[in-house]
Amino acid sequence: MTRKEERVQAFTLIFEKIFNPDSSIDELIANADEADDIQVSTFAKMLAQTVYENRDEIDTLISEFSVGWKIERIPKVSLAILRLALGEILFVDSIPVSVSINEAVELAKTFASGDDASYINGILGSIAKRIES
Repeated sequence: MTRKEERVQAFTLIFEKIFNPDSSIDELIANADEADDIQVSTFAKMLAQTVYENRDEIDTLISEFSVGWKIERIPKVSLAILRLALGEILFVDSIPVSVSINEAVELAKTFASGDDASYINGILGSIAKRIES
């Protein structure tokens, strides 16, 4: 399985968790395994769990950099992509920041609508500049 495919799995888990806040990542994986006979990768599981273990920190950054938008108003697909990318940027040292941003933009082009890819790129780029300085 490619890293891109693993990111799609992680994105799916993070997106689904938005609508199932009381379910754990492990429960969501078990449900996915039962329903679709898919095997969730170790990387996807680790990334989804990392996002939800650090969601408060991640969401604080999203709120701070999404000027004029409350986090509740961000489309759920974009929110899941932002959380995924920030989980990688902040907590997975083996992946370069530029790769995380590029992959988030590609996910947005595939799963989001309209100008979401530019919006996501702008927020992540601004956050990356702060982290680097």
